[in-house]
Amino acid sequence: MNKILTVLTVGLLGLTFTSCGNKQESGSSGGGTGEAGGSGKKLKLAFVSNNAANFWTIARRGCETAEKELGNVNVEFRLPSTGSAGEQQQILDDLLAAGVDGIAVSPVDPENQTAALNKIAEQALLITVDSDAAKSKRVCYIGTDNFAAGEQAGKLIKEALPNGGKIMVFVGKIDAQNAKDRFGGIKKELEGSKVEVIDVRTDDTDTVRAQKNVEDTLVKYPDVACLVGLWSYNGPAILNAVKSGGKVGQVKIVCFDEEAETLAGVAEGAIQGTIVQQPFEFGRQAVTKMAKYLGGDKSVLEGGKQIVPTLSIKKDNVADFQAKLKTLLGK
Repeated sequence: MNKILTVLTVGLLGLTFTSCGNKQESGSSGGGTGEAGGSGKKLKLAFVSNNAANFWTIARRGCETAEKELGNVNVEFRLPSTGSAGEQQQILDDLLAAGVDGIAVSPVDPENQTAALNKIAEQALLITVDSDAAKSKRVCYIGTDNFAAGEQAGKLIKEALPNGGKIMVFVGKIDAQNAKDRFGGIKKELEGSKVEVIDVRTDDTDTVRAQKNVEDTLVKYPDVACLVGLWSYNGPAILNAVKSGGKVGQVKIVCFDEEAETLAGVAEGAIQGTIVQQPFEFGRQAVTKMAKYLGGDKSVLEGGKQIVPTLSIKKDNVADFQAKLKTLLGK
């Protein structure tokens, strides 16, 4: 078993988080009491994504696993259908009104949501997952080091374009912290290379628009050498557009996350590679650690930031990753 698959196997069985950064002020720990696995009133916890992409289905499985393991929590999993900050805020307000003890959220627009997130932190335990809001009073961030993930993607781009070339980047919202960090990591890794970033195209999590952006790019920039998708659905959107344009192999693709179409594209050689997170652990660890924190064990969220490693999936290890993913999801 090669090194990357060893890391993957360990990651899927249960990650040991590494903490970094300074300890954050928590504001309020919310009104929940009780201990994981104990008797009495069940804790009411919630997990709120930043869009409805399939990526979050895996996180949901992690939440459900933790709910079963703990036994004394009820978890409400919410998916904003439009991916807008306004819709997400309404969901958060509704959850607070329903008396949740803790919320894990992937903020759509961290900068502009900070004040609203701080109000939530005054009433319930608040942690962020996947996309951080470091300036808010959230107790901890659990998820990817997106800058480091961007650097991994940058390495894939340089492998795809050893002699350099032009690239276009695609994402739902460039102001989301995870998008900014990934793009920043890519640019850092590409410094000094002959790779040129043309621009970034956004789609507001509209998958139809996402593919149209790629199609327009292929027409407007016939010399584009590589297309890079930062969010989970961007991979399939790019792949479909490249296939429709008859440019498989001619235009390289680098993307993020483990959409089935993306992994199939990697397996067939149409996609250079994808940087995968471990959303199952986002869900499982978020629920488990919120429950323990509310039960009195504050140490589980110490450090303010707990990182889940990302993995680089290419043609030589994609089959093993697909098999482990099916096992993880019980398929």
